Amino acid sequence: MTSRVQNMTEGKPLRLILFFALPLMLGNAFQQLYTLVDTMVVGQALGVTALAALGAADWPNWMFLGIIQGFSQGFSIKMAHDFGAKDYEALRRTVAHTTFLAAISALVLLFAGQCLLHPLLILLQTPDSVLGGALLYLRIMIAGVPVVMAYNVLASILRALGDSKTPLYAMLLAAGINIVLDLVFVLLFRWGIAGAASATIFAQVCSGLFCFRAIRRIDFLHLSRADFRISRSLCLYLMKLGFPMAFQNGIIAVGGMIVQFVVNGFGVLFIAGFAATNKLYGLLEIAATSFGYAMVTYVGQNLGAGKIKRISQGMRAALVTAVATSIVIGAAMLLFGKIILRLFLSGTAEEVSTALGIAYHYLTIMSVCLPILYILHVTRSALQGMGDTLMPMVSGIAEFVMRTGTAIGLPLLIGESGIFYAEVLAWLGADIILVSSYCIRMRQLSRQVFTPANYHSE
Repeated sequence: MTSRVQNMTEGKPLRLILFFALPLMLGNAFQQLYTLVDTMVVGQALGVTALAALGAADWPNWMFLGIIQGFSQGFSIKMAHDFGAKDYEALRRTVAHTTFLAAISALVLLFAGQCLLHPLLILLQTPDSVLGGALLYLRIMIAGVPVVMAYNVLASILRALGDSKTPLYAMLLAAGINIVLDLVFVLLFRWGIAGAASATIFAQVCSGLFCFRAIRRIDFLHLSRADFRISRSLCLYLMKLGFPMAFQNGIIAVGGMIVQFVVNGFGVLFIAGFAATNKLYGLLEIAATSFGYAMVTYVGQNLGAGKIKRISQGMRAALVTAVATSIVIGAAMLLFGKIILRLFLSGTAEEVSTALGIAYHYLTIMSVCLPILYILHVTRSALQGMGDTLMPMVSGIAEFVMRTGTAIGLPLLIGESGIFYAEVLAWLGADIILVSSYCIRMRQLSRQVFTPANYHSE
């Protein structure tokens, strides 16, 4: 069965990108829904201290998730090239080698994570009152790294082939299961933070199995033993694509942890307010990541097919649509942000009022500057679709420098609120590098005599 596989080298670029991105937006929406339910259940049932523990765990957890997503997305770039060139034999070999490399990466991350979690939280000066909860949550999440890697790789395979609907259905399934288990594990069984983490991992198992079942039905992806004969050159090429993206996400997360280090010094209420807005970060960028996935697949397939002009057409359409979307989402957050944030907070009236003021101030700054983030996602993903993962990695380093420099320096000048500008300035620093790199790369490609036969494969 191949009906959901989509060739993006023919047809109107805007229509293709939108119809690819919309299911991903819905899937991301439901993913954010169960993330928000996690936060609401913990915040309301267990209090501000438990919410602060989740906040303290945010960036360490995101670091491992970001590394996993970096590898899986990087490996899928070559799949999009192979599919665009209609080289199904090469595609099967790429999928087989991706499976091998992903399994090794997951085991390394699992071992390293369990060893480093406690020292990392201590290094971040996590307050004693939230240290135990944050460590417990992270230990369970890191134990599920192989499951998370499996889901991300399987979803990346489907997206590389133009199928964004199956990952949507997988996420719908995961969201429903996670919400039910959150309520059961936390409220009924009273497992606390451990219950919230366990619900998330079990939901990921179900979504991974759903994607695996869909891939098994794609006739040209029936792998043979020969596909698993390890090619050193192919492994190196896949790592050349995947490692910079994993490193990019990792270094961004390290910058986030430095911000968390600064935030941890401002007290539990500030941590709780900051954490509440960070939980809405996913809603702010919900469409940005979807446009990004669409551009990786669109650009990758068209590069594989040698259709360079279509890349420029798609890029223009994606940027206009993404910026317009960001304005709508930002406006919605300004209007309804306080109502949503209040759902995460419990405690005395004074505690809630203080944490809410901190959270909404931070949310306002990010909402107004949201177009900067959307340009970042579209441009970075277009470069990645071209097989250029180096400059996006450099942009990740720029994010790190801007984020940490702002977090450390600006609060000294204007007080605690200075920390709120770290994220926005990080986006801006990355945009400068990404936009200039994209323009240079497109000029280079436009000068080449480019055919499906001469794109770089190994």
